[in-house]
Amino acid sequence: MVRQRSLFDIVGPIMVGPSSSHTAGAVRLGLLARAVFGATPQSARIGLHGSFASTGHGHGTDLALVAGLLGLAPDDLAIKDAHSLAKNAGLSVEIAEADLGAVHPNSVAFDLAGAGRPDVYIEGASLGGGVVVLTRIGAYEVEVTGELPMLLVAHLDQPGEIAAVTSVLAEEGVNIARMRVSRERRGAAALMLIETDIQPSDMVLGLIAAAPGITGVRVVPTV
Repeated sequence: MVRQRSLFDIVGPIMVGPSSSHTAGAVRLGLLARAVFGATPQSARIGLHGSFASTGHGHGTDLALVAGLLGLAPDDLAIKDAHSLAKNAGLSVEIAEADLGAVHPNSVAFDLAGAGRPDVYIEGASLGGGVVVLTRIGAYEVEVTGELPMLLVAHLDQPGEIAAVTSVLAEEGVNIARMRVSRERRGAAALMLIETDIQPSDMVLGLIAAAPGITGVRVVPTV
């Protein structure tokens, strides 16, 4: 799908600098990872790949990623204090270089834990101009930009699961913009990623969660 470029893609986002990719984009990656996790984590191991590893410190990439995990926006002046804010919030952070393979040079891996939630592994990249994409959630390859609300639906890989979810959305007037389904293997665990034009309500989430074969459902809001 070809994404239309806006004026903000050209001149850059409203942000705390110095870099739209290494600073503003890094904040958005942290925000997206936090949204997928569903809360502020209590521990985060962050692996910096490629340019993020080699030049990120000078651009404040480490501060930006932690700021995003704390829920700060790309234009928040408190980004510079992210490490002390994390300590005050009870978020333990470890940052190291990582080799994630043949991926975008501005890539990062998050291992997030705590807050009474299952641990989550997430990979993502900052593409420039504040535009980002998550490329992996756990065992699944994904494409998550944070530009639209998204449903994460964990389910069993069996007939009728996709129809059950999309029927609920249709009946409740929630239009699907894009959808991707991945599975570990035939008949095992699977994951639906459904981007929607509006954010589904708690009632919609409840109806989906009640369907047979659904093992978890969460909204990832826009960031």
